[in-house]
Amino acid sequence: MDDTRELIVLGGGPAGLAAAWWAARTGHSVTLVEQAPFVGGAAASHTVGGLRVDVGSHRLHPSIDPAILAELQELLGEDLQRRPRHGRLRLGDRWVAFPLRGADLVRSLPPGFATAAAWDAATAWARRPRADTFAEVVRAGLGPTMLRRFYGPYAHKIWGLEPDELSGAQARRRIGANSAGGVLRRVLANRAGEPPWFWYPSGGFGQIAEALADAARAAGADLRLDTPVLGVEITGPGVRVHTPDEPLRAERVWSTIPLPALARMAQAPATVVEAAGRLRFRSMVIVYLVLDTPAYSEFDAHYLPGDETPVTRVSEPKNYRANPGDPPDRTVLCAELPCQQGDAHWCASEAELGELVCDGLAAVGLPRPSVAEVAVRRLPHAYPISDHGAAEAFGVLDHWADSLRPRLLTFGRQGLFTHDNTHHALAMAKAAAEMLDDPSRWARAREEFARFVVED
Repeated sequence: MDDTRELIVLGGGPAGLAAAWWAARTGHSVTLVEQAPFVGGAAASHTVGGLRVDVGSHRLHPSIDPAILAELQELLGEDLQRRPRHGRLRLGDRWVAFPLRGADLVRSLPPGFATAAAWDAATAWARRPRADTFAEVVRAGLGPTMLRRFYGPYAHKIWGLEPDELSGAQARRRIGANSAGGVLRRVLANRAGEPPWFWYPSGGFGQIAEALADAARAAGADLRLDTPVLGVEITGPGVRVHTPDEPLRAERVWSTIPLPALARMAQAPATVVEAAGRLRFRSMVIVYLVLDTPAYSEFDAHYLPGDETPVTRVSEPKNYRANPGDPPDRTVLCAELPCQQGDAHWCASEAELGELVCDGLAAVGLPRPSVAEVAVRRLPHAYPISDHGAAEAFGVLDHWADSLRPRLLTFGRQGLFTHDNTHHALAMAKAAAEMLDDPSRWARAREEFARFVVED
């Protein structure tokens, strides 16, 4: 009996789930394989201290494709809420509203910072990048003050490298307003228009992935969770994916798992595997502090670019949503701690990590919380690191993957080694599904993906 399906999707994050759903509902036979026992990947939600929390801080940004948003609204109904943004950013010894707003900038920026940044803006015409590095793109566009006081330290915390060790592409993909004029336009837009907002499900961000999974199953897709991929064969006219239970055969495979891992699983040529070894990911430890209090603060997130603490952001999931089912007398803080697998932070105990987060909150002038419980989740592949050799190495892997199209397609943050938002991942999934009917569309879609810029 021939059990070959048309499509196998590797990875159960938003990109993989949406692709499986859209392919299945147009009549294609689909199996999705996910190594975790749950869907969502880094965009999943789980329960800590009786509250649904996310794996870090996630939002669905207003710039999502309206057609994709309409489909999510149909799946989630009133659970997909439009919520006001209410975060703040630590600059020096001051707190500034984030996203930036004109009146608050005037009132809250440290005087020395404001004066220096204004001078940088006035002299921007005279600056040009001296090299294609993160540091030079920021220095030329936003000015030395923003590089020294904000983006430089923040880049070092997130990626573990000095800003001149990172490629200019990292800055262009990560910073939406890449000039003083661009920052000013955003500030004025926030002042003149409606306050910043985002979409967020009442049951946590992972509710999006769960709804996509339910829709995929309803459309006929076979979702196999808690199923690691042991190997991938791309030979002859089709593919074979090896799992602990059985080999799965298909006409094609779509991969959203880390591209270097895929190359090794597929026994790619030695030059491709060597290039895979040059692509690095930054890891992250997510530390949850359970507090026996209704709320820690009024803010949804605190951004911490300075060196007072290795934590980059602390969010309060309860403030992201309106959910009457949340315990009224308890809240949870979610702290993000970039690191490398095997380093001191990655290996630290829950108690040690809880103390580290509490020390960091106190160091930036926030109340030191009284913690009832600490929970930890570790992400080995949180951020792709775009150092100076990454583009060349990725090019080798991308050429190899593209040479196997249409039997192989890679997309998503991990599949294209790119830092993106969930709405970008969903757009990639939609493009993949559309390629089933019109293969020529993929090249145009890849050009569009290259223009994606991360939104905070």
